[in-house]
Amino acid sequence: MSIKNHIAIKGIARSICTKVPMIGTLIFLATAKYTYASAFSFDIIGTLSYVQTLLMHVGPLLSALLFIIAGIFYAIGQLFPSYQRASFHTTAIDIIIGAIIVAVLSVASNGFALASTHLLSNMTNMTNIT
Repeated sequence: MSIKNHIAIKGIARSICTKVPMIGTLIFLATAKYTYASAFSFDIIGTLSYVQTLLMHVGPLLSALLFIIAGIFYAIGQLFPSYQRASFHTTAIDIIIGAIIVAVLSVASNGFALASTHLLSNMTNMTNIT
């Protein structure tokens, strides 16, 4: 295989590695935007409650999906030579780290929402007193 073909394959791999997660994120944000717009409220505590519920329901599913995508990238990378395998392996590790962060935020969303609600309710009570 010539150098030109190796460069073309590397460009395709890089394109796939950068565009697939971005397209999925954009689709998720677009659907979340439309569902959020229908349930929009100017109440900050209600908004935080909505975000908490969204994270609790979508977060574990998104985390599992990211783990599957990382496995696919790792498996595809095993088909290529070592210098291309490294880029797929790095992408798989980055996706796994993202999946772990999403899982942790999903689990901790209840605690974050509770702490934020207490903080905001205390701040609004302080402004009502003065």
